[in-house]
Amino acid sequence: MPAGARQVRNVLGGLLVQDADRLGWDVATLKTVTKRAPTAAELADLEVAWLVVKHLKSNAIALVKGGALVGPGCGQMSRVNASELAVRLAGPSRATGSVLGSDAFFPFPDGVAAAAAAGVTAIIQPGGAKGDPAVIAEADRHGIAMVFTGVRHFRH
Repeated sequence: MPAGARQVRNVLGGLLVQDADRLGWDVATLKTVTKRAPTAAELADLEVAWLVVKHLKSNAIALVKGGALVGPGCGQMSRVNASELAVRLAGPSRATGSVLGSDAFFPFPDGVAAAAAAGVTAIIQPGGAKGDPAVIAEADRHGIAMVFTGVRHFRH
């Protein structure tokens, strides 16, 4: 996609014009915010989750395991609902040991708690919410590695 590309969406009475999402993967910009850093295998799956989640409808959650999308949760009105949908679609065997990508920050720890209950081991998300300390504490409580990208994929 060329630099400066725009996306246009119809909205009631007008148009929404936004920059096209050209975000890729840059491991050098990731910030580990939990006590545990992701393993090499988790980092490889986090890359897939981060690249896939930008193509899902916001609020978007992508569960990835073994380099494959196993649970998409998208188009929901809340991030926790998107997390729960992704877990339900993945099923217990595929959710256990998966990683989670989120297109925008977790405002509250409930989405992390839902992921932890399903056996998610690592999370990638933009960070930047007022609730980040509680979200990070929830991840630490469950031994989940979490990295922040500092940028979001969330689009309308």
